[in-house]
Amino acid sequence: MSREKISLGAVEMLVVLSEEGAITAAARRLGVSASAVSQQIAALEAALGAELVDRSARPFALTAAGRAFLPHAEAVLDELARGRAGVGLADPAGLRSFRLGMIEDFEAEVTPLLLAGMGAELTACRFLLETGPSHRLSDQLEARALDMVVAAEIEGPREGLEIHPLLTEPFVAVRPEGKAAADLPFLHYSTRTLMGRQIAAHLARAGGAPAHRFEIDSYPAILALVAAGQGWSILTPSGVRHGARAGVTLAPLPGAPLTRRIVLSARAGTMGKLPAEVAARLRALLSERIVAPALAEAPWLEGALRVEEG
Repeated sequence: MSREKISLGAVEMLVVLSEEGAITAAARRLGVSASAVSQQIAALEAALGAELVDRSARPFALTAAGRAFLPHAEAVLDELARGRAGVGLADPAGLRSFRLGMIEDFEAEVTPLLLAGMGAELTACRFLLETGPSHRLSDQLEARALDMVVAAEIEGPREGLEIHPLLTEPFVAVRPEGKAAADLPFLHYSTRTLMGRQIAAHLARAGGAPAHRFEIDSYPAILALVAAGQGWSILTPSGVRHGARAGVTLAPLPGAPLTRRIVLSARAGTMGKLPAEVAARLRALLSERIVAPALAEAPWLEGALRVEEG
């Protein structure tokens, strides 16, 4: 076997390449050129003395040697993440980087306050914030592109993750003030998102979704249309607080209740006590900025909209 040194960067590139399934996609995620990925993979193969990538395969595939090495590469990256976290947590003020994924629901009321508070304490830290739908953020966490994610809980096993519950909230009907939903067209939240699929499944169980012409993935756009009397929709209290609320009325969801749970997720054992500490900060902010105002406007949400215990 060659005595050439193995680069951690090359190890990371192999893992990302296996997850993305294409050199161009891996390069885009890592912020490097496709040629840099190819060169690093070739250097790793030279150091290991084996071909790891089947360059003739369409679609992309690892060789038998690549598949054998992959679990070890992933373990190396996990240990590196634990080491970085340990260094930062030994001296929290010296934490150098923090990559956080947050659902868009919280970007107006909660996220700025969370980052401001953490920034004041972690003075040497560089923060990266990624906002987006829950399923995409969860994929990025599993791919090690983010350190922590705050998103809607996804059903099914989530191996290798630690989960901190934050908020349980019901879905509600949102309609213009003074108008009944039955007299209006339905505005469907995009079924390309986890939340949109939850709404669609609920409507199917209730006898089918109302006919709709609009499917939208923007809270502000839906709320603006509702306020203008152009339709009604199904959202959550946090989603409603994300956008303009003038001229909009909340009502209990027709039929059986539908709820979702917001959780903070991190790769197990890689961030020490930091996930629990961030979750505690978030619970206080959610109580103050989401739950209390929503209950003041709609007291009937009491019990259904609640911050979860740690």
